[in-house]
Amino acid sequence: MATLGLYFATNRAHEGDDRWHPDRYGKAFSSDGLENLRFGWLEVEADDAAIARCFAEDPGFGAGDGNALAALLTEAAATARIEAYPEKIAADRADTAQPNAKFGSKAMFADLQKDMLKRSDVLVFVHGFNVSWEAAVGSALALQLMQNRDGIGDDAQRTTVVLFSWPSDGSALPMVAYKSDRSDAKASGYAFARALLKLRDHLAALGGLQCGQDLHLLCHSMGNYVLQNTLERMREFNVGPSLPRLFECVFLCAPDVDGAVLEPGAPMGDLHQLARLVTVYHNTGDLALRISDYTKGNPERLGTYGASRSAVLPDKVEQVDCSGIVGGLVEHSYYLDGRVADDILLSIDGVDVGDERRSRVPKPGAGVRWELR
Repeated sequence: MATLGLYFATNRAHEGDDRWHPDRYGKAFSSDGLENLRFGWLEVEADDAAIARCFAEDPGFGAGDGNALAALLTEAAATARIEAYPEKIAADRADTAQPNAKFGSKAMFADLQKDMLKRSDVLVFVHGFNVSWEAAVGSALALQLMQNRDGIGDDAQRTTVVLFSWPSDGSALPMVAYKSDRSDAKASGYAFARALLKLRDHLAALGGLQCGQDLHLLCHSMGNYVLQNTLERMREFNVGPSLPRLFECVFLCAPDVDGAVLEPGAPMGDLHQLARLVTVYHNTGDLALRISDYTKGNPERLGTYGASRSAVLPDKVEQVDCSGIVGGLVEHSYYLDGRVADDILLSIDGVDVGDERRSRVPKPGAGVRWELR
């Protein structure tokens, strides 16, 4: 058996008698407020042979069945050992007004820095719609394992995933759950903004990263709507006219946000300020996003056809059309599988966007656009 570890931050309510060692996290917001965050570490036991089989399986576009791996680890997450970083703070006072407070965020940042000194980048992961706590953990662990497969990218370079889990409903009633999750995602954007502002302040105190490694962000599906509302909140507390440059790469995977959202003046029009490179992965056959379009009254989704007007986007925003290779049951969560997962890893490793290892070809039209083959 393999013991798999994962960092997390969540604004979900804990379940169990001990908030520092909870049984799990549930569907509701934290009882301390929807912007309250718990930072922690968990461990899951999983079968090595089953993991190896998932690595070897080809979902149709390259070795590595990350969705099967996520399902395996979701089941294992039911018995995860969870440990939240203890805190001693006054909830009614600003963090800066509590010099002697004990913050879980600082403890986690310190541990992450130790990992980065061992040559590991950090990838923050925000999950999407209708995801239980266990499924969020399963997907984050699958992402971490897929990004650390030997033989893909630089074997000496590692990736540590940090899960941000918001109270996605996890319901079996998708139509009802979508409406609930949309509201919860907006509120959770404020909590995620609080985490990023803490990160901004931590990096400022350090004078920047001192380890030669990078931070990255990956949002899946409605997790991109969480990010949209995160940017709104960050602008309220930002110093100066531009958002802080926190990440090397930001990956928007199957984004369940409007197709025009990245345009200048739109809700995510300044996202590019957070990173060196922003990559949008989209798929015209994404059934989940088509349902979002036609049954829920949403405008055309960014994750279906890409940006509405590519010509007006900054050059550091690239779009990768995965429609030619993605299909079947992974039409929405393809970021975990095969050549899409490989492409994300090569970006984290700093491989040039046009490198032949990426299986990309330029896509005609305005903007920076690629097709994955």
